[in-house]
Amino acid sequence: MVKANRIRYVLLTALATAAAAGAQDMRPQPGDIPVTDAPFSPYAGRDFPTQVYWGDTHLHTAISVDAGTMNSVGQEEAFRFARGEEITTTHGLKARLSRPLDFIVVSDHAEMYGLMPALLKGDPAILGNDIGKRWYDELKSGDRDRIFAVAMEIVDSLSKADPPFASDDIVRDAWRAYTALADQYNEPGRFSAIIGYEYTTRGGFNLHRNVLFRGDASMANQTVPFSQFDSQNPEDLWRHLDDFRTRTGARILAIPHNGNLSNGLMFSPSTVAGRSYPRDLALLRASLEPIVEVTQIKGDGEAHPLLSPDDEFADYETWDKSNLNGTEAKKPEMIQYEYAREALKNGLKMRQRLGVNPFQFGMIGSTDSHTSMSGAEEENFFGKHSGVEPEPERWEHVVIEAPNPEFTIHGWQQMAGGWAAVWATENTREAIFDAMMRKEVYATTGTRMTVRFFGGWDFDESDTHTRLPARAGYAKGVPMGGELSNAPDGGAPSFLVAALKDPYSGNLDRIQVVKGWLDADGDTQEKVYDVVWAGDREADTNGKLPPVGNTVDIKNATFRNTIGSPELMTVWTDPDFDPEQHAFYYARVIEIPTPRWTAYEALRFDLDMPEEVPMTTQERAYTSPIWYTPE
Repeated sequence: MVKANRIRYVLLTALATAAAAGAQDMRPQPGDIPVTDAPFSPYAGRDFPTQVYWGDTHLHTAISVDAGTMNSVGQEEAFRFARGEEITTTHGLKARLSRPLDFIVVSDHAEMYGLMPALLKGDPAILGNDIGKRWYDELKSGDRDRIFAVAMEIVDSLSKADPPFASDDIVRDAWRAYTALADQYNEPGRFSAIIGYEYTTRGGFNLHRNVLFRGDASMANQTVPFSQFDSQNPEDLWRHLDDFRTRTGARILAIPHNGNLSNGLMFSPSTVAGRSYPRDLALLRASLEPIVEVTQIKGDGEAHPLLSPDDEFADYETWDKSNLNGTEAKKPEMIQYEYAREALKNGLKMRQRLGVNPFQFGMIGSTDSHTSMSGAEEENFFGKHSGVEPEPERWEHVVIEAPNPEFTIHGWQQMAGGWAAVWATENTREAIFDAMMRKEVYATTGTRMTVRFFGGWDFDESDTHTRLPARAGYAKGVPMGGELSNAPDGGAPSFLVAALKDPYSGNLDRIQVVKGWLDADGDTQEKVYDVVWAGDREADTNGKLPPVGNTVDIKNATFRNTIGSPELMTVWTDPDFDPEQHAFYYARVIEIPTPRWTAYEALRFDLDMPEEVPMTTQERAYTSPIWYTPE
């Protein structure tokens, strides 16, 4: 046995020596393997976005005048929370996200930027003003009702043409402190701290915009936030931003939000002065506002049942009784100029007249949280502001008090925010900004489902037989936010759409394609198509798909993923295509019912809420459209 092992050792040693001597000769040499057009690795040469990045472009901290009346949590804590760290809320609760975000825009209000921390510290320059002294006394009173009343007064001051007192030095210093902090927390490849602020004009009519910078503090510090005290006309904001980018070479964009509370002003086809849009203004708006925030705490703004009566999913978290502060009732004729789908349709008409479409925008969601915490999770929802943090009564507490009680907003009417999903080439400020400019983004109501949407002329079923739908999508078409033209004779656009569930949320119910178009008479039309769905359901004679079902146990705030599908994918071709008609298409992905934040609240605090309070939700995503433009 010993002899056999010795012989074996000698043989192995000899073989090893020979192998070492001839290793170079045995290795494949360049040219030995045939070169083909298709590399062995399916990922070789890939240069398109492969990952969706999650973030919030709309977050307020104690720096904002309105938030700072009740919120003591600052900008640094906001960055830390978004990165996935645990922080302490204004009222001492521990808070953390289930999963970190990839990027954040701390977009504190431009108006009196940084005033509240200075006021609450008793800055002598502020206390020397009668209004400042009274605000200070009320906020320090310890009386919740007095604090809330003066907070509403301070918020109302943002609707005035002039500030209650000068704060230019405070604004400049606070802005520079913020931009330095954003640079500090920005980590390319891991976390993007994008510099921005909110322009808050015509407060009660919510013509607000979040302004985002592509660059760092050195670029952003060449200006200060443009506020409604500079001008209440958003058109002047566009002119200011255009001048700034022309003068400095900066890349900058603005994101409108909450058209649903503008009482017909956000997407009006008329200028602020009531005149028809001139071409140059339409071009300016289109270049500066490539995306719109269509869903957040203050309601959903994708569609409205009055405008889309045949769409059973149009009435989702709808706020439609008045303007933002409840000072003006909403009239039915206003609604057409408030919702994203209708704006997209009206944009087709404006393009026909002007040659440019000022409403050719992509769609994102965000929170508009005023707690310094970017949280859109139903089971982890801290509400809009810090005046009432999670406690037994917050569901019925007043969030927005209106002169007419009918228009007052109560806690239970808030929705648990939304997210901005961005298909970027990497997690950097620049790549995320560039994706927003090309509209390769989508909105969700708080779920983190993954969605792809491509349009082209020759997608077919074989493109769905892969785990890499994007490879066919980019090779054969354009992604969400793109534009199609040059329709082939007799051809119709086809769309490759795919969705993968959020592992923390419900399965998928269905994917729909929403089409809007301009008919031969110049009127706008729309249609919602169910293109792929879970289960073996069949549409009825009216083309309506039965509901997916409901597994929610409201009492225990649980659900079972025994219905729906973890993923859906299909190729759909427009059966009603007319090559002469301008059109747009976007995908809407619907989840199965899951517990709403109010159900979690009822369970935690052992509450019985009235029937008017919804206890379930169907989370969803809205992609940016793909437009078709006739030659």
